[in-house]
Amino acid sequence: MISKFFGKLKSILFKSAVTSETPLKKEKKVAKSAKTKTKTKTKAVNSKKNIETLTKLPGVGAKSAKALYEAGFKTTKAVIAADEKDLLAVSGVGINLVEKLKKLK
Repeated sequence: MISKFFGKLKSILFKSAVTSETPLKKEKKVAKSAKTKTKTKTKAVNSKKNIETLTKLPGVGAKSAKALYEAGFKTTKAVIAADEKDLLAVSGVGINLVEKLKKLK
C-alpha cells in the first residue's frame, strides 16, 4: 500500500518536471515556426523588389526609395499619384524630387 502511494507520488513529481507537451504538439510548433520564417523571408524579398522598383523613378535613390517604402508608398503608381504634401513629409524627400515626380503625372 505504501509502495503504491510512493509510486503515485513519484509519477506526479516527475510528471511535473517533464513538459506537458506531447511530441505531436512540438512538431506542430516547429512547423509553425518554419512557416513564419518563410513568410518573413518572402516579405523581405518582396520589400527589396519594391524598393528596387521605386529607384527606377527619376531622382529616387536607394535611401529615398527605402524612406518612401517605409512611409507607405509601396509602388511607383502610389508615389506618382501621391499628394505633394504627403511626399514632402517623408524624410529624405525634398522639393526637387517632388517636382521631378510631378512631371511624371
